[in-house]
Amino acid sequence: MQDNVENTVTPKNSKRTKSLVILFSIVVLGALGAGWYYKEYVVGNQNTDDAYVQGNIVSITSETEGTVTRITVDDGDFVLKGQVLVSFDNADTDLQYENAKSELAQTVRQVRVMFNNETQAKAVVESKKITLNKVQRDYERRKNMVNVGGVTREELSHAKDTVDSATTELDVAIEQLNAESSMISGTTVETHPLVKSAITSLKQAYLAKQRTDIVAPVTGYVARRQVQLGQRVSPSSTLMAVVPLNEVWVDANFKETQLDDMRIGQPVSMVSDLYGDEVIFHGTVESLGIGTGSAFSVLPAQNATGNWIKIVQRLPVRIKLDGDDIARHPLRIGLSMSVDVDTTDMSGQLLSTTSPKMPRFETNAYNQPTEKIQQVISQIIKDNDAQLKQTSTDKS
Repeated sequence: MQDNVENTVTPKNSKRTKSLVILFSIVVLGALGAGWYYKEYVVGNQNTDDAYVQGNIVSITSETEGTVTRITVDDGDFVLKGQVLVSFDNADTDLQYENAKSELAQTVRQVRVMFNNETQAKAVVESKKITLNKVQRDYERRKNMVNVGGVTREELSHAKDTVDSATTELDVAIEQLNAESSMISGTTVETHPLVKSAITSLKQAYLAKQRTDIVAPVTGYVARRQVQLGQRVSPSSTLMAVVPLNEVWVDANFKETQLDDMRIGQPVSMVSDLYGDEVIFHGTVESLGIGTGSAFSVLPAQNATGNWIKIVQRLPVRIKLDGDDIARHPLRIGLSMSVDVDTTDMSGQLLSTTSPKMPRFETNAYNQPTEKIQQVISQIIKDNDAQLKQTSTDKS
């Protein structure tokens, strides 16, 4: 009888023990899992889903007025820096350019005449000097002969009048020479102010001619095309935009309570809703916001008036994306991102203390080559100045 009781109790105890072991194991595994999650995702990490892809939206505007005759791109097209996007009717600019070339040629001839006039004025002065010396010698001879009766005083008086007249003519010639010299003093034909002004006008006409083709300032993708064929475009009119998707970044809006341990340079991992959890983007904290979104809004909050309710503010944190990640998985402006910042290393700075040594953004797409217009200018000066020089030599 006792043996039967013991056999009945033993299986029940064994079953209870087994259940306790399983329960204990679950508790331990749960504690370990909670500890791992706390260590990996709570301590040393800050995350947010309030993050979006941002980038430069480069507006394409016109530098001159014109009528659109050609549009080479449309929304979504990939363009290279310097590629022609829109062209204007260039009939008017061609006429202005040709007129500026004629004006330069005429001005060169006008200035060459000034140099020739100075040369002629110098010759006149030398001639007047010779004449004055001659009549002065004649007057001195006659003055000596008056005493011996060889010349009457009336003849001496006429000789004196001749000297005075020659002196006056020399003075007039010198003044004329000074006037001619002042027009070209310290210059050559190429450096004369009138010629330089004409050269400037020609360069402006050349630039206006070149600017009938509007080019892309950066490499990127076309967006928001507004320009249409036949449209009369005025300067500063926005025609379209170009977005360089290789230079995008992420603006993550963290709560102010999450920024205590955040520093510049901390590593960041991100997931885009476009690609899902399988694609992880990497980056670093580039800058921490210097003001909340509400502080920079058009109508900032007036917390000093009316009923006040405390609201946890958010500050934008700019995150620089890894270039290789962007190349493999291109992002678009405005896409949603989930951001996780590793705040373990707090050796970085809260705010930047150095100024950029180089421009953040720049383009040389609008720099027009000057070799061609310089060759045109030099040829115009050479042709017209040489012709006038030859004419002056032939006359001499």
